[in-house]
Amino acid sequence: MITFANVETTPLALERYRELFTACFPAGASDRFTPEYLEWLYRANPDGRVVGFDAWDGDTLAAHYVCLPAQARFEGQLIRVLLSLNTATHPNYQGQGLFSQLAHMCYDAATALGYDAVYGVANANSTPGFIRKLGFQLVRPLEARVGLGPLLHKTSQRQPSFERHWSAAALAWRCANPNNPVTRRAAGDGWQFFAPSLSPLLPAIATLDHAPEVPAVASAGWTSPARLFIGLMPDAERAYWNYASIPQRLRPSPLNLIFKPLSARVARLDPARVRFSFLDFDAY
Repeated sequence: MITFANVETTPLALERYRELFTACFPAGASDRFTPEYLEWLYRANPDGRVVGFDAWDGDTLAAHYVCLPAQARFEGQLIRVLLSLNTATHPNYQGQGLFSQLAHMCYDAATALGYDAVYGVANANSTPGFIRKLGFQLVRPLEARVGLGPLLHKTSQRQPSFERHWSAAALAWRCANPNNPVTRRAAGDGWQFFAPSLSPLLPAIATLDHAPEVPAVASAGWTSPARLFIGLMPDAERAYWNYASIPQRLRPSPLNLIFKPLSARVARLDPARVRFSFLDFDAY
């Protein structure tokens, strides 16, 4: 009989999750789930303890789903959100609807804990399930662009409908990913952030116009002038004149921003007014 329990973050629990990821994902995709990475992801986040549930068949971990706490701004107001992240169902238990059960339990628990919304980035295969079965809004496909130099944008007085809010502690934590450390460089009143991507000659770039000073984050040395941008800019700020869109046929899978309100303070997002970058999910 399947039973359900809250996720745990003990070393033993993290090892069980690592074993499940290894069983579910092909070599290469599962390699990133090292003990150091899971310790950083599940235990060190200054925005709070992970929220999620496990499905057990006796002593066998059948399925796992976890969301990461974060802060964001919705229509200018600071809210508590969750980033929908790791989900895995053991091959012997797939097709039994375990993920949907875990997700509904997770969102009910998150609502009780005072979270206002959950967001995520889903690929083409998983997006329909999030929309039809779990009630997410399909906000907009993420831009995937390659360009030279800084990511230029126009000035707009209109505030975004949604953007992550980064405290100094949270930003330092995000940049300390043991698998893929992020570096930063001053850019006017804000910062540019860089992470290794598909090639050392094509670092991923993100820009925060009013980010806090974070001395713990390493300064970027030389970086290739070629950059990769994965994210969204509000329509009123979009420029992209020096960044060309990557053709769909060359992308591994289209990525979609999805969003689900959990409280009365939050409604559906305006797709034209979202600011989003690789810092805001787990791409790099």
